Amino acid sequence: MKKLINSPEAVVTDALAGVAAAHPSLAVDVENKVITRAGAPRAGKVGLVSGGGSGHEPLHGGFVGYGMLDAACPGEVFTSPVPDQMLAATKAVNGGAGVLHIVKNYTGDVLNFQMAAELAEDEGIEVVAVVTNDDVAVQDSLYTAGRRGVGATVFVEKIAGALAEEGAGLDKVAAVAREVNERSRSFGVALTSCTIPAVGKPTFELAESEIEMGIGIHGEPGRSRVPLGSAHEITAAALDAIGADLPLSGDLLVMVNGMGGTPLLELYVVYNEVAKYLAGRGARIARNLVGNYITSLEMQGFSVTVCKLTDTLTQLWDAPVDTPALRWGR
Repeated sequence: MKKLINSPEAVVTDALAGVAAAHPSLAVDVENKVITRAGAPRAGKVGLVSGGGSGHEPLHGGFVGYGMLDAACPGEVFTSPVPDQMLAATKAVNGGAGVLHIVKNYTGDVLNFQMAAELAEDEGIEVVAVVTNDDVAVQDSLYTAGRRGVGATVFVEKIAGALAEEGAGLDKVAAVAREVNERSRSFGVALTSCTIPAVGKPTFELAESEIEMGIGIHGEPGRSRVPLGSAHEITAAALDAIGADLPLSGDLLVMVNGMGGTPLLELYVVYNEVAKYLAGRGARIARNLVGNYITSLEMQGFSVTVCKLTDTLTQLWDAPVDTPALRWGR
């Protein structure tokens, strides 16, 4: 294992200290592992909280800031944060208008956020949770009952965050979050495994000529192991899987996301294939992201996430955002 760390035990806290040093717009509680906007909460604004295991950076801490999240709770690598973290984050961003929990559909995340919401409500804070479950690859996995929550989480955080920034109420912010999740689908592909620092060896083995179709962001098995093909073939297979679940038509928001170890050069090759595939079916990519947004340590591979836009969702996507990992319009 070759990693730029001091020790496996300290990797998350050391990284959080680095986040604090790099981004003065954030308030980072390294000891309790909570990231909030500096100066939070804002009175009268719905607070947005998300979180999950570390190792998926920039998700979620990189999306804390104007127009997106108010707080993020990083757990240990690939491990859910605990309810105490989530409760602390919820209290820290409560401006009196309630708090939205954006939760990826993994069993630990769902249970711990639910417990935190109950504790927050005992303290008089109104909490609504929206669970993302956009991964079409498998119905159940090692970590989930139902579909996994992956790339659509970024879309939900951005669009719901924009509406909250406008001063909308908790019901409306939660409703648009659910709408984005319902209109989004994702599919991931792995060329290699990744290595969790505390484990010290790859999570799974792939032969040189094999890839995993439908991989999860923790290295969970996908649909199948198949021979390595061209970018054209692999991308078409991923989009075929998405299109079988959600007809690909109209204006689309598309994210080609790197899993942490894939060069941007290759991600643009994949994006070109996505653009040609969708154009051939009469769909239009109205907005896009290409890069590392929800990663799996140093895994080589990519995921594609597609959201069917409406005029309202497009306007909210275009609204100003200012976070470490996503920034425009300000």
